[in-house]
Formats: sequence, structure tokens, C-alpha cells
Amino acid sequence: MTSHNSLPLRAGDLVTVRSKEEVLASLDADGALDALPFMPEMLKYCGQEFRVYRRADKTCDTIDNSGGRRMHDTVHLEGLRCDGSAHGGCEAGCLFFWKEDWLQRADGRERAHGSAAPDVSQRGATESDLQRACMVCSSARPGSQVIYRCQATRLKEASEPLAWWDVRQYLRDLWTGNAGVWQMVRGFALAGYRILMNIGRGHRVKVALFNAWQSLWGGVPYPWKVGSADKTPTGELNLQPGEWVRVKLYDYILTTLNKNNRNRGMWFDPQMVRCCGRIYRVHKRVRRIIDEKYGHMIEFKNPAVILENIYCRGEMTEKRLFCPRSIYIYWRELWLERIDPPQSSEPR
Repeated sequence: MTSHNSLPLRAGDLVTVRSKEEVLASLDADGALDALPFMPEMLKYCGQEFRVYRRADKTCDTIDNSGGRRMHDTVHLEGLRCDGSAHGGCEAGCLFFWKEDWLQRADGRERAHGSAAPDVSQRGATESDLQRACMVCSSARPGSQVIYRCQATRLKEASEPLAWWDVRQYLRDLWTGNAGVWQMVRGFALAGYRILMNIGRGHRVKVALFNAWQSLWGGVPYPWKVGSADKTPTGELNLQPGEWVRVKLYDYILTTLNKNNRNRGMWFDPQMVRCCGRIYRVHKRVRRIIDEKYGHMIEFKNPAVILENIYCRGEMTEKRLFCPRSIYIYWRELWLERIDPPQSSEPR
């Protein structure tokens, strides 16, 4: 089916998720609208009130890493992440995408050209359709690998390419409240300096100038250094949710990374540098996630952890600045040290 509602919502707006019957009526037989699945994990929020976290006018391609993707009439709601209960216990904790057809303004205001409730008398999807669409077997043979289907695996079908230089996306970010002026200035400055680093000589001088400038206002040191380990080490603390940790210093973490800045396959992203030396609480352990490209379940040989309120902010992502998807960042326990609870509950 095709979306025909446009509210249009902005960050901070209060909305109510439509009833289960209205949502199901908006879906095709595969439980999707505009190729975006409505997942069984979302049903429990029907009829409840939430605040818009960000508009999802754009998102990032985590399937082929091609850059940004354009979406329409879609938002993220505050705090609503997938628990993986209908998808093999996937622990990625992705923010849900919500079509505006599935929502209505909590204050009852409606626009003349949109926000009409789906016709529940029409044949849409059933709860069984949603469950059926979550997984398929890769072949008819008994014991075949299960292939999962979710919003993340179908993201390319539900979106279209978005060029990083399309200035309209940044104007939308400002107008909808997805990003502030200072955030944009900082993001563009970092992107520009990264380009400058690849032009001409004087790499060390440019790094020193970057660090000197960042130190004036408490910014992070140059975050695009390269790891130095020939064979990456391992380490496990068996951290549990609620425990407190300090992220080790950047110079040490570089010794645990290979020249591709990976530790046994796990990427240490430049945006993680800002966390080095700071204190956080463990949100949860991660042992299994769905491969977004192929749909099968990946079992981690070395468990990772997620830290509270640490997610991708889209400020250092190449060709997809200010993506609102807020994907959780995974941490090797090797990069952390367990500490006693601090007196203050705020990260330092």
C-alpha cells in the first residue's frame, strides 16, 4: 500500500499511535506501507501517546554503506526501540520508523489534506501476516537457516538515494528541529577539515592545529588516527547492565585496533573518541544481531556492550551527516574498565 497522510510532524510534537485495527488496515498483505514493515514489536504501543524524537526524512544505508537515503512521511518516537522479540531475540535495539499514517496528533488537530484515519473496513494485514513476514527459511530443507525481515533489512526498498550535497536535507533538518545551527556548524567544520587532511602535505602539522583548536573549547582530539596492532587482542569483563565503566584513553585503544581500526571485526568509530576517559553506565550486553544485508542472525564470538545514551549522532559520518537514526554504538569490553558507582549519576 501507499502512504497518503502527511501531518507533517516536527521534533517534540506529541502524537498518539493509532489503534491496532487502523494500523493493520493501512498495511499490505506483507504487513508493510510504502515497503516499510510494521513489526509485531510495535503493536503494544497502539493507542498510546508519545513525543516525536526526530523526523526520519533521511536515514543511513547500513546495508551497502552507500551513504544517505531519503524517506517520506516518517518519524522516530522518543525511546521506542525494537526489543527483537519477534525477530529471534535480536539485540540491536534499533529505533522504530513510524509512518505518519500510523499516528495522529495528540491534540486532535488535523490537516485538511492528511491525517484521515485508515478505513478499517478495508482488507489490510492481520497480526498473523505480521508474524509470518518476520522470517522465512532460506530453502525448503529441514533445518535451513532462518532469514529475518525487519525495518532495517527492508530499508533500501522503503527509501531512495539521497546525495550528500543536496542542501535541501539540511534545511529540513533545521526546520523540523532535527539539528540545531551549532550542531550543523560543528558537523560541517569537521567534514571540511577531514577533506583538508587529504589534500597536500603537512599531515602532522594539520593534526596539531586541529588538536590546538579543539582544546580551546574542550572538543575531542583528532579522531581519525589509525590502529597499530598486527594481531588484535581480546579481553572480557563480563559486564552487566547497571554497572559503571570508564572508557580507556584513545592512545591505548589504538593499540588494540588493526590498520582498518577494527578489533576482531568490530569497528572503533571516530565519534567514539569523545567518550574516551569518561564514565558511563552499562545499558546491556549484546550477543546477537540481525545482519541487515543478508537477514541472518550474527552470533558474537566476543560479546559487546552498549553504554547508556551513547549512540551515533551523525556528526562525523561521511556522506550522511545528521542522520537521526541514533544507532547504538557497540563497545568491546577491552576498551572499558569497571569502576565503582560515581557519586553523581551523570556521565563525566
